[in-house]
Amino acid sequence: MKITGAKMVTESLKEEGVDVVFGYPGGAIMNVYDEIYKQSFFQHILTRHEQAAIHAAEGYAKSTGRVGVAIVTSGPGFTNAVTGLADAYMDSVPLVVISGQVPTTIIGTDGFQEIDAVGISRPCTKHNYLVKDIKDLPRVIKEAFHIANTGRPGPVHIDIPKDVTAEVADFKYPKEVNLPTYKPTVNYNKRQLKKAMDAIAKSKKPLFYVGGGAILSNCAYEIRKLAEMTNIPVVETLMARGVMGENHDLLIGMLGMHGEFAANMAAHDTDCLISLGARFDDRVTGRLDEFAKKAKVVHIDIDPTSIAKLVHTNYPIVGDLKVTVEGMIESGKKMEFNDYRNWVSLLKDYKEKEPLRYNDSDSFIKPQWVIQKVGETLGSKAIITTDVGQHQMWTAQFYPFSFPRQWNTSGGLGTMGYGLPAAMGVARGNKDKVSINFTGDGSILMNIQELMTCVEFDLPVINIVLNNNYLGMVRQWQTLFYENRISQTDLSMQPDFKMLAEAFGGIGYRVTTKAEFEAALKDAIEKKKPAMIDVVVARDEIVLPMVPNGHALNEMTLIGDSNE
Repeated sequence: MKITGAKMVTESLKEEGVDVVFGYPGGAIMNVYDEIYKQSFFQHILTRHEQAAIHAAEGYAKSTGRVGVAIVTSGPGFTNAVTGLADAYMDSVPLVVISGQVPTTIIGTDGFQEIDAVGISRPCTKHNYLVKDIKDLPRVIKEAFHIANTGRPGPVHIDIPKDVTAEVADFKYPKEVNLPTYKPTVNYNKRQLKKAMDAIAKSKKPLFYVGGGAILSNCAYEIRKLAEMTNIPVVETLMARGVMGENHDLLIGMLGMHGEFAANMAAHDTDCLISLGARFDDRVTGRLDEFAKKAKVVHIDIDPTSIAKLVHTNYPIVGDLKVTVEGMIESGKKMEFNDYRNWVSLLKDYKEKEPLRYNDSDSFIKPQWVIQKVGETLGSKAIITTDVGQHQMWTAQFYPFSFPRQWNTSGGLGTMGYGLPAAMGVARGNKDKVSINFTGDGSILMNIQELMTCVEFDLPVINIVLNNNYLGMVRQWQTLFYENRISQTDLSMQPDFKMLAEAFGGIGYRVTTKAEFEAALKDAIEKKKPAMIDVVVARDEIVLPMVPNGHALNEMTLIGDSNE
C-alpha cells in the first residue's frame, strides 16, 4: 500500500492505539494535519500554545500510564515545546513528540521557521530522530513508542521534513523492534539481590525510600506487600505520593526539603536505606555528606546511570522495579527478619511529636485548609495536578493521596505553567475522576490561554487559585534568607480571575471565606464545566517544615521555630 509520509504518521498512531493527540499546526507540519482532518480513530485537541500541548500529553501519560503524544510545527512551534520536553525528561514521562521541519533541500540554509530541532532536543530527550527518508518513517515511529515506554521512560522526539511527509512509499508498520544497542536490564542479578536481602534482614533500622520509579513501573501494590511482609517503614519522595496510600500504617510520610519531621528523621537515623526507584535528588537529600550517613545503601533502579551517581551504594541492583520487588517478596518469604516494632514505634513517636500542622484562622483562609477541604470532599474521586511553588508543597503535604497516579506535578524541572495543561490531559484520560488543579496566582497566568482549550473540548478542569498576590515560594526565600528584600515577587497587580474565567466561557468564583469556598467547590463539581475558584488566602504564610539550603535533614525549621 503506497501512501504519503503524512498518512504514515496517522496510520502509525492508529497502529499504536493512540486515542488522543495534543498539538498545534503550522507550515512544516501541514501535510500531517491534512491527514489528521481525514482520519477518525484518534481525537486531536488543539491547545493554544505548544508548551501546553506537551504538558497536556504529560498529564495524560502520568495519570493513565500510556504514552502521551503531541504534534508541533517547526521553528517557534518546536522551541515553544522544549520546556515541555525538558520537563518530561526530568520526570521520566513517556512521550512521543512529532515536529515538522523545513524540506530536506532547505535544511542548513536558515530557511523560514528553520531550527536545529534535533540538536536542541538532544539534551532533553531520551532519544531523537531526524527522518530524511520516507522508508524509515514507520520504523522510527515504532521505535519511538518502544523507547519512550520501556526501561526508564522518557520523551522521544521525531523531526520530519515537509518533503518527507509529501512523498509516497509503501507502508508496512513493523510488528517488532530490533535495537541491538538498546536493551534495558529488566531482570535483576539474583546473587546481588540475595546479598541485599541478607543485609536488610540483619539491619535494626531499615527504611524503604520510595521514588517516582515506583509509579512508573506500576509496582505500588507490590511495595505495600513487601513493606507489610517485613514490617519495614516507608518514606516517599514528592514524585511517589500515593504509592503507600495516605492511611497506611507503615507510611511515615514524605521526606526532603519540605518533608515531614518523622520522615526526615527516619532517613537520618536508618542503618539500612533501601532505595526503590529514587535518584537521591538534592531536594530529598539536603546536605549530601550527612544524608543517611549511618546506613548501608541498597539502590534499585532500571537506569544504571542513576545508581551510585550521588550516594555511595553498598548493594547496587539494576532491574525493573516491579520485577525486582516481586523477587524481594519471594526471597523474603524464606527469610527471618529482625523485629522492627521498636523502630516503627520510634518513628510514630516522631510523627506525634511533630505532626504536619498549621495555625488555622476563622478570619481569613489558610491555603492548607483549602487543600484539606478538597481532600475531605473528593478524596479518591479526584486526580490532583499542581503548578510549582508553595501551593505544590502544601498539596503534597496535606492532600490524602490514596492510589498511584493520583498525584501529577512537575518535580525535576519545577515548571510554572505546568498545572492547567497537565490537568487537561488528566481530564481527557480519566473521565471517571474529577480533575483538580491547585495553582498560584503567579503560575496560572503562564498558560492561562488553555482555559479556551478546556471550554472548547469540554475538559472540566477545576482550577483552584491559592491567591496570595505573591510569587510565594520565592518571596518565602527572600523573607528567610535575603533579609526580607521583596524583589520582583509582589503580584498585587493581578486580573480579576473570576471575570477572566467567564470571558473564556468557563465558570468563575472569587471567595474570601471558608463558607464561600465550600459552596463554590460544590457548585463547580456539580456543573462539570471548566472552572476557576479564586481563593483569597493569607499573604504571608510559609511552607514548613523546611530544610534550609545546605543543611542536613535533621536540621529542619519547624512550625515552633517560626512565627507561623
